[in-house]
Amino acid sequence: MNIGFISFRLAGVDGVSLETFKLADVFEEMGHQCFYCGGELDEKAQAGMLVPEMHFTDSVAQEHHDEAFSNPKPEPKFFQEVYHTAENLRRAVEQFIRDYKIDVLVPQNVLAIPMNIALSIGIANAIRRTRVKTLAHHHDFYWERERFLANGIQDILNEAFPPKLQPVVHMVINKAMQQRLNAFRGIEALYLPNVFDFENPPPAPDDYTKTFRSEIGLSDDDLIILQPTRIVRRKGIEHAIELMRKLNDERLVFVITGYEGDEKGGYGTGLREQADRAGIRYKFIGDYVGSERGEINGHKVYELWDIYPHAHLITYPSIYEGFGNALIETLYFRKPLVVNTYPMYLTDIKPTGVKAVEFSYDITDEVVAKTRQLIDDASLRDDMTEHNYQVGLEHFSYKILRKVLQHALQKLDSR
Repeated sequence: MNIGFISFRLAGVDGVSLETFKLADVFEEMGHQCFYCGGELDEKAQAGMLVPEMHFTDSVAQEHHDEAFSNPKPEPKFFQEVYHTAENLRRAVEQFIRDYKIDVLVPQNVLAIPMNIALSIGIANAIRRTRVKTLAHHHDFYWERERFLANGIQDILNEAFPPKLQPVVHMVINKAMQQRLNAFRGIEALYLPNVFDFENPPPAPDDYTKTFRSEIGLSDDDLIILQPTRIVRRKGIEHAIELMRKLNDERLVFVITGYEGDEKGGYGTGLREQADRAGIRYKFIGDYVGSERGEINGHKVYELWDIYPHAHLITYPSIYEGFGNALIETLYFRKPLVVNTYPMYLTDIKPTGVKAVEFSYDITDEVVAKTRQLIDDASLRDDMTEHNYQVGLEHFSYKILRKVLQHALQKLDSR
């Protein structure tokens, strides 16, 4: 079959894009062909149909978003503009379905979170009109984000986030979402956790990977404490900086791989100011990380997988995650972990037996002591990371993904 992925963007190292390409790997392994549609597409999202108006950074999408979530009673003109834009985007979606002869459409989070309201409506209406079989993959719902709760478009949210349509099979990334979607909307969904290809361990670092430290100005003796996430508030990066301050170890360098710009405000600036006050060594390297190796502004660009082998320890201080893509990557690359016990970690990950230094809100003396022991004790690190790899192999590997996708396609066949 022809599988059509569609989202705001399918590019870079955000969790939605990363999980999309994992699904594509398995679909292609099963003999299907994958195509892509979105407001931004990188080299992995080819062949595809680029529609810039689908991106959540599109000026019209941003205007709609700001009005919907700041004005409790938008004017009728606002709704007219939203539905006019949605109609144009519906035509683009249907063109994608026609041009690439799509048998199964796979919207990636775009029917869950209202970052481009008109696009979501357009996709829902395209499904209504074409009756294309649809596997809607939801990573985080609007009701889980504080900024979407006060709004003037609740009827639209009920209509399209997500739509309750006959040709659609829904898939979610944690068990709480599965339960709440059923309770809130009467929609049943399959459960698919974030996964990684644990059946094939990571290759040894190649010559390109080995240049990473020198490229960002670090020596082989520096111990990298890695924060492999975007710079957004819910990642709780200030807790990792506080941990670094309390460790007070000159060997350590805090390295943040993610980029800024996915949300408004000065979070990144505030983190730099906090790190300066803390007197820690740190590097923000978002400009050095991309979905493909290459060169920009006179320096090398690395894939995230190039960076993990250099890490001594991973921090994952998130306040909220839909699941925890970077946490699963940490298990895969056999790196020790310090984690904030965010809700989905407690419900979906910890029960599988994952071992980590855990904290809740505060970096206590006990957390610092356990982290320091992990930094200095190689046998402790080896025991933890080997155990966690086996947990990943059992619970978060591609064999789980294959099983869920096969079930999903069987359900779609019955529609």
